[in-house]
Order: sequence, then C-alpha cells, then structure tokens
Amino acid sequence: MSVGEVAGLLAAAALVALVGFLAVPILKLGRTVDEFTLVVRDLRQEHVAKTATTVDETNELLASTNAQLQRIDAITSNAQTVTTNVAAMSSLFAATLGGPLVRTAAFTYGVRRAIAARRDGAAAGNGRRRRFGSR
Repeated sequence: MSVGEVAGLLAAAALVALVGFLAVPILKLGRTVDEFTLVVRDLRQEHVAKTATTVDETNELLASTNAQLQRIDAITSNAQTVTTNVAAMSSLFAATLGGPLVRTAAFTYGVRRAIAARRDGAAAGNGRRRRFGSR
C-alpha cells in the first residue's frame, strides 16, 4: 500500500467516524422535531375545537339577541302607537272641552266676585251696590 492509499483510508475512516458522531445528535433532533410536530398538531386541533365551540356559542347568543331586539321593536312600535293615540285624544279633549271649560271658569270667577262684592256692600250697611270692577 502506498502512502496515498493509506491517507485515503484514514480520510475515509475519519469521515465514517464524523458521520457516526454527528448521526446521534441528528437523530435526536429528528425525534424532537417529530414530537414538536405532534404537539403543534394537538394544540391546533384543540384550538380549532375551542374556536368552533366559541363561534357556535356566539351564533346562539346573536340569534337570542336578535329575537329580543325584535320583541323590543314590537314593544317600541306599540308604545309609539299609544303615544300617538294619547296625543290625539289630548288634542281632541282640548279642542272640544277646553274652550267651554275656560268660559265656565271665567263665569264662576265673575259670579264669585259679584257675590263677594254684594256681601261687602251688605256688611257696610249702606245698601249701596258696588260696581263690579271697583274695589
């Protein structure tokens, strides 16, 4: 064997030793990557399941909220109708009874003043009538 062949054999042996030495960490790294892949897959599945549950619950909540809003809309519409009817009745009452009621109040006020003026005149004893407007 020549020196070149021996050097080639030594280089080949060194390369085999280097590959053997590096194979152990590479295999461990491969197992670690496989475990990490499994963990990520499990987390993703759990996350997807939780997200789906959350989305379903949110959809149920929105459906319930929409139903409540429709009920409130109906109540608000009925309240608006009642308010309109009350306003119309109030206007009708004021138009039909307001004028005569004011006249009646003015008439009774005048009668009370006249009676009071007559009493004041009778109490004075002079029997003289007082004028309605003077006091």
